[in-house]
Parts: sequence; structure tokens; C-alpha cells
Amino acid sequence: MGIADRKEREKLEMKRLIMDAAMRMFVEAGYEKTSIRNIAEKIEYSPATIYLYYKDKDELLYDVQAQGFSQLLEIFQQKATDKDPFKRLAQMSKAYVEFGMGHPDIYDLMFIIRAPMNKIEEEGTKWVNGDACFQYLLVTLEECMEKGLIKFTDKMVGALSIWSMLHGLVSLNVRCRMKVSNLNEEDIPGVLDITIDSYLNMIKA
Repeated sequence: MGIADRKEREKLEMKRLIMDAAMRMFVEAGYEKTSIRNIAEKIEYSPATIYLYYKDKDELLYDVQAQGFSQLLEIFQQKATDKDPFKRLAQMSKAYVEFGMGHPDIYDLMFIIRAPMNKIEEEGTKWVNGDACFQYLLVTLEECMEKGLIKFTDKMVGALSIWSMLHGLVSLNVRCRMKVSNLNEEDIPGVLDITIDSYLNMIKA
């Protein structure tokens, strides 16, 4: 291995160390309460070291957000596998909500907090972190439409409709708005499952 290759590997390893620490601290303490200095103390380096890799916390959060989407994609690949695309859509929908309910702080970083999007707005670049997960949904919807299993005729309209419904369910819970339902905490997952089934039956051809 040459010097350049070794330096690149060391750089990737350091970024991984920083991201893993940041992910744990964002989840444990929250984004607002976590600083670059806190993260540096966690990995036993100086803040100046982290600034060699990230110009600010928003840029770091963008990479942490990418980790969250990688986790979600793995869950889709494990749990949304039925050959019938409509059944796969149902599996994906429930896996999405289960992920959000089980990892509310990570979900918050991925979909609700604006900070990671500051990076792409400042740089004028495309948001790619969510691409693979969104493509998984689009491909499944396209198969549903080809087989006449769903009412949507435009896959983007269908994807945004389904995603908005699922995101709404998770967001209500993440932001503690499900309390308006007066449901017991242990009853919420079952009610959300029924809600998803009801919605999917509405859009089924």
C-alpha cells in the first residue's frame, strides 16, 4: 500500500470514528446539546482535529444522516422482500414506521432537523443521502403500477403520498403529538399498523 492509499484509509477511519461518536452523542444528548468540543472529548482528540475533517457541526450531521439512511436501507432489504410488490410495499411501510418509532432521535436527524440540509444549500449540491431508500420505494411502486395493483398512475405522486403518510405517523410520535389520541404507549404500534393497512387498502386497485 502506497503512502497516498494509507493516508486515505487513515482519513476514512478518522471520519468513521468521529461520525460514530457524533451519532451516539446526538442520540443520547440531542443535537442542540452536542458540540464539536463534546465529540472531540469523547474520542480523546482536540476540536482542531475534527475541524480538519468537518468545517462545522452541520456538515458533520450530514454524514451522520447518511449513516441513518444506510441503516434504513438495510432494514428495507431485510424486511421488504416479498415477490408481490404490493405486499412488499406493505412490508416497507411497516418497516419504515417501526424504524422511526424505534429510533426517534436518529429519525429526527434524518427527516426533521433542518441543520444537515444547510450543507447542501450552502454548496448548491444535490441531496443524495435519501436516494437509495427513495429508489427502493419508487421501484416497488413502479412494479405495483405495471401489475395494476395500485390506483396511482404516476409513481412520483404515489411515492410522495405514501411517504407523507408514513412520515406523518412517525413525526406525530417523535414530536409527542400522539398524546392527543390518549392511547396507552403500548397500544400505539398496533394502532399505527391498522392505520397503515387502512391506507394501503384505500390506494389498492
